[in-house]
Amino acid sequence: MWPRVRWCGEPGTRLPLKALAQPRPREQLPVAACQRLHPPHLRFQLLTACPQHRDSAPCPFHSYDMVHYGHSNQLRQARAMGDYLIVGVHTDEEISKHKGPPVFTQEERYKMVRAIKWVDEVVPAAPYVTTLETLDKYSCDFCVHGDDITLTVDGRDTYEEVKQAGRYRECRRTQGVSTTDLVGRMLLVTKAHHSCEEMSSEYREYADSFGRCPGGRNPWTGVSQFLQTSQKIIQFASGKEPQPGETVIYVAGAFDLFHIGHVDFLEKVHGLAERPYVIAGLHFDQEVNHYKGKNYPIMNLHERTLSVLACRYVSEVVIGAPYSVTAELLDHFKVDLVCHGKTEIVPDKDGSDPYQEPKRRGIFCQIDSGNDLTTDLIVQRIIKNRLEYEARNQKKEAKELAFLEARRRQEVHPERESDCDF
Repeated sequence: MWPRVRWCGEPGTRLPLKALAQPRPREQLPVAACQRLHPPHLRFQLLTACPQHRDSAPCPFHSYDMVHYGHSNQLRQARAMGDYLIVGVHTDEEISKHKGPPVFTQEERYKMVRAIKWVDEVVPAAPYVTTLETLDKYSCDFCVHGDDITLTVDGRDTYEEVKQAGRYRECRRTQGVSTTDLVGRMLLVTKAHHSCEEMSSEYREYADSFGRCPGGRNPWTGVSQFLQTSQKIIQFASGKEPQPGETVIYVAGAFDLFHIGHVDFLEKVHGLAERPYVIAGLHFDQEVNHYKGKNYPIMNLHERTLSVLACRYVSEVVIGAPYSVTAELLDHFKVDLVCHGKTEIVPDKDGSDPYQEPKRRGIFCQIDSGNDLTTDLIVQRIIKNRLEYEARNQKKEAKELAFLEARRRQEVHPERESDCDF
């Protein structure tokens, strides 16, 4: 009796599933043989196996500016729809043309997306308008996007073509986070987003008006409150404990506005051992505010937890870790190595060195990530371009409202579909 197989190559030829269990690099795949038997967009489907026996390669396209846990949650949902996730990321030029100036450079955004643990492959310089030709070029079965809309500079749905062809799927947008919200927190210098803080009247006013165009408000733009749940943490967590032979490495910090500087540091830490198990300790909001000042952290503890859990270099997160790395913490997690970057180590409230215990044990190591980007520098970028970002939000919302109104008119008068200008 034949073992479980998937068809590949010439008619009459079949390979055992176990022979396909380890996907080979694209350049080694027998593309020509598959093209003769199946359409190009199914090529990767045939040559990728997974435990769930899913047969699809989803492909979301996005700007991924200021990558946050909302983006990560979208990619998590997209990955669950298939067995190989290819993510297209737009260039700075494309984003500026259709949306406004990006906060991060395209190279920074490419690397940030690659660091998200549900991503298998990144396509740089992905076109802003997703076409069937693009999906076929990268062997994608369908395209995935959130349940909001993205429009071109002239107000057209960027996914119109793939929707009409039935190669489009949606995932649920993560409530309580948006680039608009994060930018506003920086500009207002408010602490309303911190855990255990009351939302001030100023922040409520901002939540109702930031980036609002004269025409009103649409369902996707604006600010809403993020509500953490145990289910969300479970979805993001790996659920794996350290195994025998793994090196347990502990790092601690705010990890605020999780960015490429953090990714470079964690990648270096991850590379210190052959089998690393990296635990990230996240400080409470009030602790971070004590040593960072101003309105830091920009993201509260619950938001920072999801951002760090989404990183492929992190195995576990300690939510509300003590500022000083204690003997109890090191013994509890059986830590082999404690790492810190080249940023300043601020003494604890009693003036002591927070890394005194790991230094005494000889397991402390400072890591130079080679990246000088900090949360402070990101905030400076935003403040420097405040007017541009506010104009971007207003422009984006005006386009979305026009699109919604046109769609409403079309639903009321379907016979006038051809007259509707999107």
